[in-house]
Amino acid sequence: MPLTREQIAQRIAQEVEDGFVVNLGIGIPTLVANYIPSNKFVMFQSENGLLGMGPYPLEKDVDPDLINAGKQTVTAAKGASFFSSADSFAMIRGGHVDLTVLGAMEVDEEGNIANWMVPGKMVKGMGGAMDLVAGARRVIVAMQHADKTGASKLRKKCTLPLTGRKCITKIVSDYGVIEVTPQGFVLKEYAPDLSPEKVLDATEGKMTIAPDVKPMRLA
Repeated sequence: MPLTREQIAQRIAQEVEDGFVVNLGIGIPTLVANYIPSNKFVMFQSENGLLGMGPYPLEKDVDPDLINAGKQTVTAAKGASFFSSADSFAMIRGGHVDLTVLGAMEVDEEGNIANWMVPGKMVKGMGGAMDLVAGARRVIVAMQHADKTGASKLRKKCTLPLTGRKCITKIVSDYGVIEVTPQGFVLKEYAPDLSPEKVLDATEGKMTIAPDVKPMRLA
């Protein structure tokens, strides 16, 4: 069985280092915060102007004026700071975000990402993803390996409008952990209930299996 959304987030949390400033995109990425160990100090940044996002509030603690970039109600951690959206994007564009975790509709073997629109469908806006893929020091993609029809989302070449070019170096999908190299996708870890060969068969883009490939560890 492929990984659940929660297991994808749990694996990505292992990539977060003590002292990091982290921006989490909408969807699976928001779950990463639930799996950061208590002994790590991590500041979560939201591009609408908050550094130090806390956990989602209990119903009795909801403040409708305190939201993240996805318009979800959040809390502020001790020591949090509030600032304008302009300052927030200056932080991102200035390289002060250590890691961003984004969802994606497609990633291709060159590390291009498409995650902001599908032609012909209504689009609210591009959001902050284009700034994040260009300004964050590291970008990890959290995504489903295949779409609803079973077609691979790890493609030879993205077919949707791009968010960024050659900016993705690591993907954590429900099938495994994949690095993007100049030679294409490299499978480093696979979901425990799958095999490297099954991941290979489910991938459209060029993929090789790392010599030291291993089952993904979630604990």
